[in-house]
Amino acid sequence: MAKQIQAIRGMNDILPDQSPVWQKVEAVLRASVASFGYSEIRTPIVENTDLFKRSIGEVTDIVEKEMYTFADRNGDSLTLRPEGTASTVRAGNEHGLLYNQEQRLWYIGPMFRHERPQKGRYRQFHQFGVEVYGIASAEIDAEVLMLSASLWDKLGMREHVTLELNTLGDNQERIAYREALVAFLEQHKEVLDEDSQRRMYSNPLRVLDSKDPEVQALLADAPVLMDYLGEYSKAHFSRLCELLQAVGIQYRVNPRLVRGLDYYNRTVFEWVTDSLGAQGTVLAGGRYDGLVGQLGGKDTPAVGFAMGLERIVLLLETLGLTADVPSAVDVYVTATSDECVAEAIKVAQALRQALPTLRVMSHCGGGNFKKQIKRADKSGATYALIIGETELADNKVAVKPLRDDSEQVLIARSALATYLAEQLKK
Repeated sequence: MAKQIQAIRGMNDILPDQSPVWQKVEAVLRASVASFGYSEIRTPIVENTDLFKRSIGEVTDIVEKEMYTFADRNGDSLTLRPEGTASTVRAGNEHGLLYNQEQRLWYIGPMFRHERPQKGRYRQFHQFGVEVYGIASAEIDAEVLMLSASLWDKLGMREHVTLELNTLGDNQERIAYREALVAFLEQHKEVLDEDSQRRMYSNPLRVLDSKDPEVQALLADAPVLMDYLGEYSKAHFSRLCELLQAVGIQYRVNPRLVRGLDYYNRTVFEWVTDSLGAQGTVLAGGRYDGLVGQLGGKDTPAVGFAMGLERIVLLLETLGLTADVPSAVDVYVTATSDECVAEAIKVAQALRQALPTLRVMSHCGGGNFKKQIKRADKSGATYALIIGETELADNKVAVKPLRDDSEQVLIARSALATYLAEQLKK
């Protein structure tokens, strides 16, 4: 027997019994961005490696350790996309969508990072994100956060997530702060873990994000970025906070919050939960006004966020919020004899035409009536439709409820679609 081939470590299958939860999440995401007037963009999963080196930053874990990079047959260095923002900017620059224009965009699709697989974190994962270009005001930052908050409302988990905010200021402000932070860290090298020592000069703001308890304790006395901000950056952040308060979005200012990607400036934010252990961040983003110019376009203000769908599905399951996820089938059509099979198929097809959103499964492959009803129940259908000799002669269909103790009823074929539409609304 040939050796069985299995999935690559960290790249998981989403099986049929799991996909309804994913479909629910994706439907909520699509409905939410539509309600804010955002448009979808789809980009390739493979890009030129330089795109991510220039955008994410060469001294980051993603570029240094995690990217899936390879040479194609022409010798060009290509990379499976590890995140969506850089690809969106590349597409916008390439097709002339960004300069002197406003764009509100969203995307969804697989990303790839060679991380250590663990619950809620995989090497192929699925990300949903929004990106807005051409608007510099704090109002658009607030809108993006309002959109993200609407996701939690629609998914029923608003009370289980918390918004954390910070501002990183502009480039000049960060340079001044960086110098003060490096000077502070140099005085305490012996406390820094290996990663923090390595980042101290190349990317010192990332030290603020260290998970080492001793480093975090040390940082309590470190310089605070807010003290190095100019009036414009302070006003922008103050206005954002004011707008969030006006619409009732609660938040916590976290002065140690930085993002793991080099391109962020001013507003940064994370929605976090304490329901998933170490995998606490469920959505993150911020403003990245310099990235469009950095990737060859003309300077354009930009803001956005991304969320990992695996983590959202895991959170829904952990919180027990998947009970209302519908099955893949509404009605299951059976036939009690070979003579009734053709009519059963006709009934199923007529229902699909009359009710395009109705999910109808026909029994195929014969088997006795008891076996057919067992399969109907296993399908998750709300009703089994039964076509037998009596029903065939009377031009009727027996409708058997499968999810409660209601009585089976006979319905005329001509009234069947109306009856099912009314019953499934309840």
